[in-house]
Amino acid sequence: MARDDEGWDELTERSRQRRGRRGRRRPDISEAEAEDLAHERRETDAFLAGLEDGGSGYRWMKEDRYRSMFRDIEDKLQGVLGAGPFEWVDRRVFDQVFDRLTLMSVYKLMSDGVVDTLDYPVARGKEAHVFHGTTMDGDPVAVKIFHTSNAVFKNLVQYIEGDQRFGGLKRRHRDLVDIWVRKEHRNLERLRNWGLCVPAARGVQRNVLVMEYIGDDDAPARKLREVEVDDAENVYSALLEFLAVAWQKARLVHGDFSPYNILWHNDAPVVIDVGQAVIDSHPKAREFLVRDVTRLVEWGQRQGLDVDVADALVDVLEMPLDHIEEV
Repeated sequence: MARDDEGWDELTERSRQRRGRRGRRRPDISEAEAEDLAHERRETDAFLAGLEDGGSGYRWMKEDRYRSMFRDIEDKLQGVLGAGPFEWVDRRVFDQVFDRLTLMSVYKLMSDGVVDTLDYPVARGKEAHVFHGTTMDGDPVAVKIFHTSNAVFKNLVQYIEGDQRFGGLKRRHRDLVDIWVRKEHRNLERLRNWGLCVPAARGVQRNVLVMEYIGDDDAPARKLREVEVDDAENVYSALLEFLAVAWQKARLVHGDFSPYNILWHNDAPVVIDVGQAVIDSHPKAREFLVRDVTRLVEWGQRQGLDVDVADALVDVLEMPLDHIEEV
């Protein structure tokens, strides 16, 4: 069996069992309900036919096992299909993000109960789309889906090579993506273990990472670059301590520590996008650390603070942290 289909038989068997239970017509089903079900099936068939006719690379969906998979999760993807209350989401998002392996990954996470629905996109970057999702309990989560159809990750090999946690690096694009996602998942857990304010990791499957959602019912949290803080000095001190704890305790360097990768939530900073974070033994760890400190100092200076890189770097390297314990 091909590598991409590992574990597929188990998933499709569970899918068939659930469909079999759902497919038995209840004695009390009305004619109108039966027509509704038939209409839903016709709509799915039309959607799949449209994907094929559009030449967008979805011909694989005509295979029975993939068609069955899609039918199983179609109602849970309404937000990203442009249906339901989020009609502004169009097919371009689906075409860009949801290839065969991504749908398989989402299907696995849904089958395992990690996530129940994908509702609407909340952020888009070069490497990934982030969607608002919900768990089986209705709690919000952020579902970060990394792109598999571009070459962005080839520029990020420098953050993977030299990291002893990810040996046997392969340079095929799909392998780089999978490694990158596992790396971000592990970095989140490592930073959280030292009490640092990053989103909690909920689950990972190939190129899909499920995390704690940072925001409220109306919108995701804004980035630090987009807000005016009332007490810049305290925020600066908190972020300087973040870098110090990450370096001295978690033995990690963020690698892209800028106001673009820090959210402002509940009057406090939350650091995100930790996929590029490297361990302190990485050949470029100190170079990345100096760059992170420099970016923080530049932000502080823009807030009117009297800070400089040399003093900040000494603080990160020598800050007393005896009070910080691993969770």
